[in-house]
Amino acid sequence: MKVIDVQNVYLKYRTAKEDTIRGISFDVKQGEIFGFLGPSGAGKSTMQKILTGTLRDYRGSVRIFDTEMKHRTRDYYENIGVDFEFPNFYEKFTALENLQYFASLYSGRTVNPLTLLEKVGLHLDAGKKVSSYSKGMKMRLGFVRSLLHNPKLLFLDEPTSGLDPANARIVKDMILEQKDLGKTIILTTHNMHDAEELCDRVAFIVGGTVKAVDTPHALRKSNADTQVEYSYLSNGKEQQNVCPLSKLANAEDFQAALEKGILTSIHSKEQTLEDVFISLTGRGLQ
Repeated sequence: MKVIDVQNVYLKYRTAKEDTIRGISFDVKQGEIFGFLGPSGAGKSTMQKILTGTLRDYRGSVRIFDTEMKHRTRDYYENIGVDFEFPNFYEKFTALENLQYFASLYSGRTVNPLTLLEKVGLHLDAGKKVSSYSKGMKMRLGFVRSLLHNPKLLFLDEPTSGLDPANARIVKDMILEQKDLGKTIILTTHNMHDAEELCDRVAFIVGGTVKAVDTPHALRKSNADTQVEYSYLSNGKEQQNVCPLSKLANAEDFQAALEKGILTSIHSKEQTLEDVFISLTGRGLQ
């Protein structure tokens, strides 16, 4: 079942000369983790604002939970959780007071804030003012705030930014737990490793358009030849080279080294998701 269905969407800011979003179409199924990947200024944040209901003057169709976003009601926010990269809190409140306040804004049942804080290792700091928190602590606090009301749909913007490997692992495991519970998740990130590990499908967004949508595995396997790295001894020194697998049979230095028995190593180098992104779009993610 489609949770999100976006068809031929355009959006132009009032002060802009051109459209920021240019004919974007995609859909997201229930229980799917769908990644938005693209450089700064690509249109990811604008698309996310459309999906969360902040921007409504778009052209085209954006249906979420089978309702056009231009006609959404307040009930929509009972069903979504949003975690921004730079979350805002009441700095003079403690972490627990912040979560208790935000939980009070929802009409339905909410999760015990202390339970969530314990899951991300903040329970011992629950009584500290948020103003004393580091960026990483605020990121973890922002993440669990998005889970307070047990939403059906999550929008996560760079959820592991500023986290050390151990805490990033905790957050990623919790994201996968949400998927196992049937939640649908939109993940916006620059982190290709996170995208490959977490996302069922990803969309490459550049210049307000979608350049490709597919699984990370399918994208890595398409569009480019597997590279082969090899090294061999020549005049007592080790030489290294890289060649596409399809052209390896015609690589003279490789064939000569093979015949002479002087190959010292050979292994394939599959393209990364970032390699594919650069190949398709002509630019990096930064």
